[in-house]
Amino acid sequence: MMVRAQLHCLCLFTLYLTTGYGQEGRFSGPLKPMTFSIFEGQEPSQIIFQFKANPPAVTFKLTGETDGIFQIQPDGLLYHNRSLDRETRAIHKLQVSALDAHGATVEGPVPITIEVKDINDNRPMFLQSKYEGSVRQNSRPGKPFMYVNATDLDDPATPNGQLIYQIVIQLPKINNVMYFQINNKTGAISLTPEGSRELDPIKNPSYNLVVSVKDMGGQNENSFSDSTSVDITVKENIWKAPEPVEIVENSTDPHPIKITQVRWNEPGAKYSLVEKEKLPRFPFSIDQEGDIYVNQPLDREEKDSYVFYAVAKDELGKPLAFPLQIHVKVKDINDNPPTCPPIMTVFEVQENEKIGSNIGTLTAHDMDETNTINSVLEYRIVDQTPKSPREGLFLVQTYTGVFQLAMQSLKKQDTPQYHLTVEVSDKDFKTLCHVQINVIDINDQIPIFEKSDYGNLTLAEDTAVGSIILTIQATDADEPFTGSSKILYRITQGDREGQLGIDTDPQTNAGYVKIKKPLDFETAAIHNIVFQAENPEPLVPGVEYNASSFATFSLFVTDVNEAPQFSQQVFQAKVSEDVAIGTKVGNVTAKDPEGLDISYSLRGDTRGWLKIDPVTGEIFSVASLDREAESLYRVQVVATEVGGSSLSSIAGFNLALTDVNDNPPRLVKEYTGLLFCYPLREPGSLIFEATDDDQQSFRGPHFTFSLGSESLQNDWEVSKINGTHARLSTKHTGFEERVYNIPIRINDGGRPPLEGTVSLPVTFCTCVEERCFQPAGHHPGMPTVGMAVGILLTTLLVIGIILAVVFIHMKKNKGRDNVENAQASEVKPLRN
Repeated sequence: MMVRAQLHCLCLFTLYLTTGYGQEGRFSGPLKPMTFSIFEGQEPSQIIFQFKANPPAVTFKLTGETDGIFQIQPDGLLYHNRSLDRETRAIHKLQVSALDAHGATVEGPVPITIEVKDINDNRPMFLQSKYEGSVRQNSRPGKPFMYVNATDLDDPATPNGQLIYQIVIQLPKINNVMYFQINNKTGAISLTPEGSRELDPIKNPSYNLVVSVKDMGGQNENSFSDSTSVDITVKENIWKAPEPVEIVENSTDPHPIKITQVRWNEPGAKYSLVEKEKLPRFPFSIDQEGDIYVNQPLDREEKDSYVFYAVAKDELGKPLAFPLQIHVKVKDINDNPPTCPPIMTVFEVQENEKIGSNIGTLTAHDMDETNTINSVLEYRIVDQTPKSPREGLFLVQTYTGVFQLAMQSLKKQDTPQYHLTVEVSDKDFKTLCHVQINVIDINDQIPIFEKSDYGNLTLAEDTAVGSIILTIQATDADEPFTGSSKILYRITQGDREGQLGIDTDPQTNAGYVKIKKPLDFETAAIHNIVFQAENPEPLVPGVEYNASSFATFSLFVTDVNEAPQFSQQVFQAKVSEDVAIGTKVGNVTAKDPEGLDISYSLRGDTRGWLKIDPVTGEIFSVASLDREAESLYRVQVVATEVGGSSLSSIAGFNLALTDVNDNPPRLVKEYTGLLFCYPLREPGSLIFEATDDDQQSFRGPHFTFSLGSESLQNDWEVSKINGTHARLSTKHTGFEERVYNIPIRINDGGRPPLEGTVSLPVTFCTCVEERCFQPAGHHPGMPTVGMAVGILLTTLLVIGIILAVVFIHMKKNKGRDNVENAQASEVKPLRN
């Protein structure tokens, strides 16, 4: 036994030395209050701390919550001989005392606290092996209807005790859609949006879920887990919209009146109503039992239906489900009499109207509901004024209000107007409406011209459009200011081009003949015009227009010398900019109304690119064209009479130039100030941009870039960035402090391809604040020190000479002034 104890002490001492506990500081020290944290489950015989004794102390004693686990050696070595278990005891409170050789306490007891740190050595466990719950159809998604709960003995403040819930299986799983969801932290089970829409107790009254729980937050592959079964019953949703409600208008029953009800699936819901449309007054309410009331009588003519929503909320004011739509229809009663049209109804009937002909329709209105007995109207004539030539000349259809001529044709000469009183009634009310019937004259008279021949008139062909050249007059014996007596004039012969028009005076029926289009001597020198007068209303059968309704007139047009006329105001042409000199690029045509020859010339040919054949009007190029200078070249063409009054006219000629690839690429600007700081610490680069004066495609230019000399390839490199930009880079850092002119070759890839070589000046210089710095003596054009001193001395000498001249001049002026003053004093008397 003694040998085992000695071996155990020897092992502890060896472990103590090999782990560094023998060093003063972290693992050893004087006796004082201390706290140690130790993971549970560690191997036994683990050293905790080495306490050092101060004389006369020679040994140590351990007391407190040792649980037979913690021990201390006489030399102060504190250790534990068994694995710790946090779930058994999370904190051990110990006391250590230092004793002398006689066993008396010389120091302490000192409190020592051992905190047992958690490891994941406990699996989570559900509180029940099986859970049961129920949910209503169409319940609000995301609102929990049941919970599952699991526990873990590990420390909840560490990941070891952090639990994550998950639905592993849903049976049945229709169309691979999850109807249920779980809060992974709380275990709350609720419906998904799909479950809220599609759960149906008739199709599937129950579901089974397998729910798992994992510790370590579910993030560790070594985490522990457990699972449980959840049986869910689907109940029918009683939160349903009620059937539409009908309420009789103007009810005299005491209000409020219950009209319908809604119920939430569980008690305790808070009910409210929400308007669909904002109304001046909302006549409905709901109590906390879900009963809906109308609070006052309704008027269908004011509003015939109402739509609003019933809402159920929980005690926190959150909606429990979707609102229900409530539809209320207001049922009509016959509480409105018929009403007449706002203005008197007036009909017109012709003198020769046949018996039974429809004259017109009287339309009365009823505010009661349409297509019900309350709004069916009946019409009846109760009075006719006057009653000549007899009573009952008119009748009205009972239900349509259509009036007809009942007995005989009317004569305006006898009675031009009738007034009828019509009774309009529904099943309870009657209203009297008034109808006026005007007898109108029939068109049985034709217009007759005052004279059949209006002679002749001579006009120049340039007479202004709109000029009145003649007044004609016809009369009609029908009733004035009606369609039967109004006269319209038209030209039936002699004006095929429509150059004349006729306006009628509505008061006098006079016709004013006007020039509507320019006259043209060359087209027609003589117009033999035939006028016809007619009415807008058709003539009655048996009456025809005759010679009295026609008249003649002769118009003579005299010639006026007119300028040539181009076939169009602007002529267009398109050619390539590289056409050969002398190529025909277009032609123009003009015609002289008098048939004279025409001479063509150009005006505004500022670039001298074109010439025109004076006889044919053909246009040729006489110089090289350049689209980049002007892509659309505009000139004027002048056509001049030959041999006449030399009248001329002008037209435009627009020549569009299409592009050819005739411009090599170039730099977009002159690049100056391209520099690298000398000495170059690392390879660098500069960016430059190219352009092309030719017309570009919608994709833009696509230049290629290369060095202009192969000898530069060891020092420089050119790389393309995009179609217009490239980068010039150095390949090393060994450059001299000077200016390098780098030739760059740029190719446009056109048809044919053109290439240009440009030079980029790149300076290597000593830099100060990122700018080149050169001593004054090194700057080109700067004077030397000797030159500066010479310039300074010369400047001072010139200034001295100028000052001397000025001083001498001032001395002379002063002497002259003294002489003059002396002379003046001799002749001027003294003054007091």
